[in-house]
Amino acid sequence: MALQAGIVGLPNVGKSTLFNAVSNSAKAQASNYRFCTIEPNVGLVNVPDPRLNKLEELVKPNRTVPTQIEIVDIAGLVRGASKGEGLGNKFLANIREVDAIIQVIRCFEDENILREEGPINPVSDKEIIETELQLKDLESVDKKIQRTEKMAKTDTKAKAELDVLLQCKAHLEKGKNIITLGLSKDDKVAIADLFLLTDKHILYVANVDEASMHTGNKYSDALIEAVKNEGNEVIIMTNAIEAQIAEFENPEDKQMFMEEYKMTEPALDRLIHSTYKLLNLATYFTAGVQEVRAWTIGHGWKAPQAASVIHTDFEKGFIKAEVISYDDFVKYGSEAACRENGRLRIEGKEYIVQDGDVMHFRFNV
Repeated sequence: MALQAGIVGLPNVGKSTLFNAVSNSAKAQASNYRFCTIEPNVGLVNVPDPRLNKLEELVKPNRTVPTQIEIVDIAGLVRGASKGEGLGNKFLANIREVDAIIQVIRCFEDENILREEGPINPVSDKEIIETELQLKDLESVDKKIQRTEKMAKTDTKAKAELDVLLQCKAHLEKGKNIITLGLSKDDKVAIADLFLLTDKHILYVANVDEASMHTGNKYSDALIEAVKNEGNEVIIMTNAIEAQIAEFENPEDKQMFMEEYKMTEPALDRLIHSTYKLLNLATYFTAGVQEVRAWTIGHGWKAPQAASVIHTDFEKGFIKAEVISYDDFVKYGSEAACRENGRLRIEGKEYIVQDGDVMHFRFNV
């Protein structure tokens, strides 16, 4: 289950610095932890998970495969992008394809770094991007309304679609994002083909100066206050420091550098974990001598659906799942020991997979 997150922001906010930090961090990892450039501005990076490292230590497999996240560095957005300003339409086309948006907002002063929008104002920056996305969505919704109105006179399905589209239009015209409209799963069918930009979860990155990396500052405080009712998280980090941390190939040098800045972990790790949380994702593991691997699923998935991320045949021919909780696996040290101590369970089709489960599937095609 590939997760794709797009890094967006106004020009000169530290967006590309963050992307470079992510990509360097992946390249600096051990051989199992790789970074792959798909295009000049797209990369696959591994999701850090200490549980996977512990399973590797216990099982000693031939290889270890973490789950991954695809990061897209989308061209800087400018005011008027919805009307084609800057890279406008290209930016908005790229963002349609991502599952979540990581919005980088400048929360530092530096007279050497150009800023077109005047004095530092994170709330205004957030609103500029939000407005451009809303305007583009409004354009998409209006076009579909025009196509649907005629059919709605004789087709009940089209009429139901039109009702949803009109709700979306009214919501956007109030300056609100579609994700806050609370559409039901059935209602969302009416807009599924539009890939609306404001129907995506957002994680805000407050890019602060070095002195504010642990405490935040007045700019990041203003941003946190502005988004407190959205249900979205703000990560405070110093992108330039993260880029430096990511350059270290020697783990000991990296640790010393972080200790110098009183850091317990790179903020990049928090960023990736927060993106997972935002999208309501979970991880289960398969652990054998050939391979220890992490798999991404949605919270609440049942065993056959979770099996499908390995191969669709696993879901079609699902018989049952052998399940060990992560804590039990670590406590007893091996699958065999868990089995001997009655900690391996056999679960059926209705079992809801828990985050951290160590699983093997039995299937028949």
